[in-house]
Order: sequence, then structure tokens, then C-alpha cells
Amino acid sequence: MPTRMSRTTTPSGHDAWLVTDYETVRRLLSDPRLGLTHDDPDSAGRLSDSVIFGRPQKTTPTDGQDHTRMRKLLGQWFSARRLAAFTPRVRGLVDGLLDELAAAPRPADFHRIVSFPLPALVISDLLGVPYTHRERFRAWSDEAADMHDQARSEHGRAELAGYIAGMVHTRLREPGDDLLSSLVQAHRAEPEGFTLDKVVTLGMTLLFAGHETTVTAIDTGAVLMAMHPAQRSAFLDEARLPDAVEEILRGSLPRTNWFATPEPDDIGGALPRWANTDLEFGGETIRKGEMVLLGLAHANVDEDLVGAEQGFDARRHPNRHLTFGHGAHFCVGAPLARLELQELFSAVAERFPGFALAVPLEELEQRADLLTGGLKSVNVTW
Repeated sequence: MPTRMSRTTTPSGHDAWLVTDYETVRRLLSDPRLGLTHDDPDSAGRLSDSVIFGRPQKTTPTDGQDHTRMRKLLGQWFSARRLAAFTPRVRGLVDGLLDELAAAPRPADFHRIVSFPLPALVISDLLGVPYTHRERFRAWSDEAADMHDQARSEHGRAELAGYIAGMVHTRLREPGDDLLSSLVQAHRAEPEGFTLDKVVTLGMTLLFAGHETTVTAIDTGAVLMAMHPAQRSAFLDEARLPDAVEEILRGSLPRTNWFATPEPDDIGGALPRWANTDLEFGGETIRKGEMVLLGLAHANVDEDLVGAEQGFDARRHPNRHLTFGHGAHFCVGAPLARLELQELFSAVAERFPGFALAVPLEELEQRADLLTGGLKSVNVTW
């Protein structure tokens, strides 16, 4: 299949290559010649002014070791065995939030009552972060994800880092049975290789990614379930539920029009990478240091992937979307996100058979200024 690659300009005004076909995006996600680091990050091209995922990190001699350590540390926390034990807790959280939704006056804001609290509750449990602090870390996450105000983004990241640092120092004195304590224990075992700064950075990244991106996926799922009542039965069938959730995930990247083919220069949902050597793709030469945007949203609706059926199809199988990435950097928290969505939307389908949007689709307001996208509100009725 032909490679689709073009030049584009990022929201921060930097030049980049944009790759949009499924096969090439998939290959490049696991290509070691592209990475998240740069020899001179201050002069490198940026996706946005957000300091989280918007720019490269400094290349260090231990990059490979750090990544391998991180995958090993986190893998045990997102294993099938541990998540099976965690499932009753997620189910209980879902039931409690849906009780609140059922008791709310109609129309009710699904985003406020369900989409935001659920991932915050789950990641708080996992990390050992007090859920009562959710408004604080959500505000800091929103600041850090700001694509256009660098000072605001830096402030949010600094606040998140300071918050996690405080939690880390508490775990140094009083370890618990949580992920943050596990990271602190790993630091004690290898203090020079896995420094406290690295513990804080990893903890901060987990707190940010563990709730921000899942909020967007839940908002998307609520809208899609409301828009396609004829397909709601898939969420009630245990055998079909995983496929239905994968279809939600396929369309959950930051976009303004779910499942429609993006405009050629639309970079919503694109992942930035930087070339660590010269490489050739599609007849073009990408020079060392140049930024490459991997268009996941484009790839997820590529006709070579989904055929002529571009829209939402809860029965789609197999569903080889790239929402969680691919290869060595595949999202380590993907099993947890899938668990949350499966528990939530099976319960919504069962408890709210008349689930519907209370406003026209075009009136849903996007959080377009944030790297993670999502909606400001999702007013629903049932």
C-alpha cells in the first residue's frame, strides 16, 4: 500500500512530517530510528507548547535502560491477574457513579458525573493518591496539557511534579500497597539507576495519562452509545462487549468529527516522534532531528484497515486500531482503560436503555485547547 506522507505545520508553528496511512504509521511506531528524545530539545520542533508530550526530552545514555525498567515495573501492575482482582473494585465504582447519574435531574452531564470521576477514582486507587485531591490534580493536568500557553503548561507540570514528590516522600517513610510505593521500593533497590526524580516523573506521567486520556475515551463512548441505539445490544453481550469497546477506542482520539476521514493536514490525535538518524520513507528523506507526526486518527479510519465501513460498528472484528500505539511504546495502561470501559458501558446499556444525547451532536463543545481533547460536557437523558 502506498505511504501517505506530507509536510505540515504544528500548532506551535514548527515544521513536521505527517504520516497518515495505517501500515506506515504502524511500522514507524515500532521503528527504533524514531523516538521521544532529541540531542538538542530546546531547538527541536514541537507539536505544541504543552510540556507534556508536546516536545522531545533530552537524549541520555540510559534511555533504553530506563524504558525497559519502566515496562518491567509497570507490567506487573497491569497484568491480567492483578486486573482480575481489581475488577470488583472498578465495578463497584461504576455502580456508585451510575447511581448518582440515575438520581440526577434530567438532562444530566455525563462528563461531570461519570466520565471525569471514574478514571480519577481508579488511578487514585492504583497509585495511592487521595481521591479527595482530584480537583487539584485535574486542574494541574489541564494546565500541563495546554497546547498554546507554555507558561501555563509549565506551571501545571511543576505543580503535578511537586504533588507527586510529596507523595513519594511520604511513601519513603510509610510504604503502602500501591503503585507509588512499588516505585519507591524499586528506587531503594537501585537508587543510582532509578533516582527519586525518575520516580516522580513516572508517577506524574501515570497520574496524568491514567485519567486524562480515559476521560476522553469515556466521553466518546457515551456519545457513540447515544448515537447508535441499534448497536447497544453489543454492550449487553459478554462475548461481543470487548469488540464494542475496541470500536469506541478506535474513535476516541482528539477529533472534532468521530470516524470521519480527517482533512489531510489535520493533526488531531497525532503522536510526535523525532528522527535519531536519516531515514527514507515513501520516497522522502527524513533528516536526523526532524519531527514526524504519526497520524493515529487518520490511520484508525484508513480504508486499508476498515474497508468501506467507515462509521461506528460495534461488531467490527478484528479491530486493529492504533489508539494505544504499537510496539515498544504500546500504552502499558491499555488493559486498565479497557477494563474501565467494559465495566462502565455494559452497565450503562443495562441500566439506561433509553440513553440519548439531550443536545444536538453539533452543540457538544470540544476541549480543543488541550492535548488530550475531550468534551466540556455531555448532556444526556434516558
